[in-house]
Amino acid sequence: MDKIRILIADDHAVVREGTRKILEQEQDLEVIAEAVDGVEAVRLATELKPDVAIMDISMPNLDGIEATRQIKALCPGVTVLILTVYDNDQFIFSLLEAGAAGYLLKDIRGRDLVNAVRAVHGGESVLHPSIASKVLNRFVRTPGDSQKGVTFEALSKREKDILRLATRGLSNQEIADQLCISIRTVQGHLTHIFNKLQVGSRTEAVVRGLKEGWITLDDVP
Repeated sequence: MDKIRILIADDHAVVREGTRKILEQEQDLEVIAEAVDGVEAVRLATELKPDVAIMDISMPNLDGIEATRQIKALCPGVTVLILTVYDNDQFIFSLLEAGAAGYLLKDIRGRDLVNAVRAVHGGESVLHPSIASKVLNRFVRTPGDSQKGVTFEALSKREKDILRLATRGLSNQEIADQLCISIRTVQGHLTHIFNKLQVGSRTEAVVRGLKEGWITLDDVP
């Protein structure tokens, strides 16, 4: 079984040690490196190319926002999962726009963190419950927000359906069940969506869809 390779970036040693201990109890997870600041996080991500980088926001030399932006620019295949104490709108929106696939607060349980790592690695969106509604409302398109580039018509009908279901927070398995297709087929469609939209996660795809007006809050339960 291929393990999910993880980089932990946090300037507090006790947090890194605790997070490593939680993750390495799982047979499918492996912590390959730890970073004490954003500069080291970018360097290690570039050198080692982990599957998932768990990133704090407040770090010396380079904060988590800029570190995320640089990692996604240099290594778009690395999935960034934010784990922080900050429930701050500006931080949340800046990090998601920088390319973070998930945003969790440090009050979550260890089991939830483990599940979150697996989820973002599988291309799913992970947002702390208190954050999800803020994100949806913040990125709903306002007139004139549309960006140049790919249009919604570039997605197939099935890809549009899957993006809308992803916006509702359904897991890959739930999307597969609803559309009566296999989970592998869902994953394949998501890969095509990510490639067309030039994003690396469901969170990024949903944010792009909301900003462009391809998805509305009517698509959200």
